[in-house]
Amino acid sequence: MTTETSGTKKATRADALRNEDALLEAAKAVFTRLGVDAPVREIAAQAGVGVGTLYRRFPKRSDLVVGVFKREVDACAAEAPKLAKNHPPGEALSRWLKRYCQFIATKKGLASALHSGDPAFSALPDYFRSNFEPVLADLLATAAKAGDVRDDIAAYDLLRAIGNLASSGGQDGEDGMDHTYRMLDLMIDGLRFGKAR
Repeated sequence: MTTETSGTKKATRADALRNEDALLEAAKAVFTRLGVDAPVREIAAQAGVGVGTLYRRFPKRSDLVVGVFKREVDACAAEAPKLAKNHPPGEALSRWLKRYCQFIATKKGLASALHSGDPAFSALPDYFRSNFEPVLADLLATAAKAGDVRDDIAAYDLLRAIGNLASSGGQDGEDGMDHTYRMLDLMIDGLRFGKAR
């Protein structure tokens, strides 16, 4: 009896996690297309769940926005150790900076919500920094040790610089993103200036 109950709880938990993942993925897509004020019915329909399921997991719209933001931050941060394992230090750094730039450029809709002054979002800047700064610091230190970049770059300064670049570029479609990536390449070249010989 206990085993059956335990199995049922595990199945229910697995279903709940699948629904949550589907809702966050759908919300990301809908927010990108329509903004964070998009109808929740559209998000639920795209996720293949009922509106009630959405509200049980995310009672307020801000809960859904926070969930999408944290999920995207986690995914971007998780790329850093994978890149470090599979590429030389300088290339791993360059690839992750481009991934981070893409993250910023595609989160403009979320950014307006995050800067709205709503207290529901007050913890997100610290979440952002505490996840991104350590992984970038590791990539920078490894690349500097390999002689690929200079050794006096503060991770937070670089995060802010790329954040400013990515959030200001890309307004004019793909050409805008091409411009942003070209500017990022120049910034990456600048990291090499004055590196250890």
